[in-house]
Amino acid sequence: MTKTVFFAFRDHPLCFIHVLLNALDLAEKGMEGKIVLEGESVTLVPVMADPGHFLYPLYSKAKARGLILGACRACSAKLHMTEAMAQEGIPLIGEMSGHPAMADFIEQGYLVLTF
Repeated sequence: MTKTVFFAFRDHPLCFIHVLLNALDLAEKGMEGKIVLEGESVTLVPVMADPGHFLYPLYSKAKARGLILGACRACSAKLHMTEAMAQEGIPLIGEMSGHPAMADFIEQGYLVLTF
């Protein structure tokens, strides 16, 4: 089975929509597509959690399917998003000086794509 993890760094909704769409598409086709929120993308969580936001339906679907593995602990703290992650039930991860390590995913057989 193909395993892909999307490391999203940007805080642009029109970029992040592609992360959500591709992770959902992979899941629907029986492949594994997971999402890690890194960098400024952590600031999108409270925005996408608003039912009035255009990303809300995709975000909710991805979250419900367990496609969002977690958010960077260091970036969430630096950008004051720790509480937002807790409210949304998104785990904080960061084995590499507070940041998620791509090497860990590569060792597990994931293809790592960055956005």
